[in-house]
Amino acid sequence: MKQLGVLTLLLVVGLGTAQAAVTGKVVEYRAGKTVLKGYLAYDDGVAEKRPGVLVVHEWWGHNEYARKRARMLAELGYTALAVDMYGDGKQAAHPEDAGKFSTEVKRNMANAKARFVAAMDLLKGQKTVDPERIAAIGYCFGGSIVLDMARMGVDLDGVVSFHGSLSTSNPAKRGVVKAKVLVCNGADDPFVSQAQVAQFKKEMKDAGVDFKFKSYKGAKHAFTNPDADNNGRKFNLPLAYSGRADRASWSDMKKFLDRVLKK
Repeated sequence: MKQLGVLTLLLVVGLGTAQAAVTGKVVEYRAGKTVLKGYLAYDDGVAEKRPGVLVVHEWWGHNEYARKRARMLAELGYTALAVDMYGDGKQAAHPEDAGKFSTEVKRNMANAKARFVAAMDLLKGQKTVDPERIAAIGYCFGGSIVLDMARMGVDLDGVVSFHGSLSTSNPAKRGVVKAKVLVCNGADDPFVSQAQVAQFKKEMKDAGVDFKFKSYKGAKHAFTNPDADNNGRKFNLPLAYSGRADRASWSDMKKFLDRVLKK
């Protein structure tokens, strides 16, 4: 009889565990007349509200890689929204198109901010989200976007840039930046010079920003994306995946988010 009771308890615990799973779904939202297609991920086994994290895609557009990162964040206990900065969920199959799409967004930062804030408002409105605890992470193009959103004073608790561009036409100004900042940079990224690193650090210090800069030895551009090697060979670009830097930067991000999103 005692054994039966233990078995029943194990079955109940097992069923509870099985029911708790990350849910992912496509969501549509708008910024002005532009229809944007994002992807929302959260653990439906968690009842209480939790922090929200925006995920901004690489220059390839809103793709499966951005969605994978959103699910990984959901597994950590966040509600994550992989955003769409290009509109209509469009993706680039070639670097020429990726360059055109990303340049179009960066050319009009007012529109870029409107699209980002529209995604943030959608995330804040989710029943699983504590709207007072919001952060953003971004990869390559997305890394530069989250840094620029911080520079523009968007009300975020923190931003994390993974192998993103550090240069900007809108440097941070003292008293404007609300977000804490973490930059995860490849030490051997040919797109980010030591001069740009020095200038970025000076910009952050001059503006009084709470920031951390992590540089991963041997890591090149797009070091977090396992597809980087294939894309590098296919398009003759200096891209390379680094498992070590990927794991280290994700660990650094987790510690950072724990710090900036704690109650």
